[in-house]
Amino acid sequence: MLEIVALSKTYGGEGAAGAGEHVTHVLDAVSFDVARNQFVCLLGASGCGKTTLLRIVAGLTVPDAGEIQLEGRQVTGPGQDRSLVFQNYGLLPWRSVMGNVEFGLEMRGMRKAERRAISQKYIDRVGLTGYERHYPHQISGGMQQRTALARAFSKDPKVLLMDEPFAAVDMQTREMLQDELLKIWTSMPRDEAAKSSRRFDELRRLVRDKLRHDEAPAAP
Repeated sequence: MLEIVALSKTYGGEGAAGAGEHVTHVLDAVSFDVARNQFVCLLGASGCGKTTLLRIVAGLTVPDAGEIQLEGRQVTGPGQDRSLVFQNYGLLPWRSVMGNVEFGLEMRGMRKAERRAISQKYIDRVGLTGYERHYPHQISGGMQQRTALARAFSKDPKVLLMDEPFAAVDMQTREMLQDELLKIWTSMPRDEAAKSSRRFDELRRLVRDKLRHDEAPAAP
């Protein structure tokens, strides 16, 4: 379903301003496949390229070499078939919780009543009922992360990408969201999900297939 082929990405040493600058090889010819209905986790130390890989799959970062194919079609940029839950939430500060959750559906051209009904379902499922009209600065970091999760699910993507999605929430909320994630994932016709995390307690509960990168790129 999802094919990662010889993906490479480096940072540094680009252009005149980067002349003589150390080049960091974040990804070096990375290849793997993700089958339909497979839940894969990327393991590795901070700085080893997990976030970069997820951003490339999401179409937000351009690789130096290699390609990504989803259902036989090459990924060249962002699309409605993929959702990424960012480490830093990625919420729009001028939109309410409801406004953020329904944003992807609005961009798709869905009618207001329909997108509101879908968004409300996921707002309820992540425990934010009653906060629909609140803005990001009015809710906690954990609640902002739950808003980001609801937004990702509302699009019903073929590929769900999550970059340490539970890092900002307390243990009790983390347990609740882990359980809810499994319920949503198993109850819907989702094709794949990829999750990046350094938390091994989460992995034991959520993941059967693991891809591990033990070391971060060497420092200059």
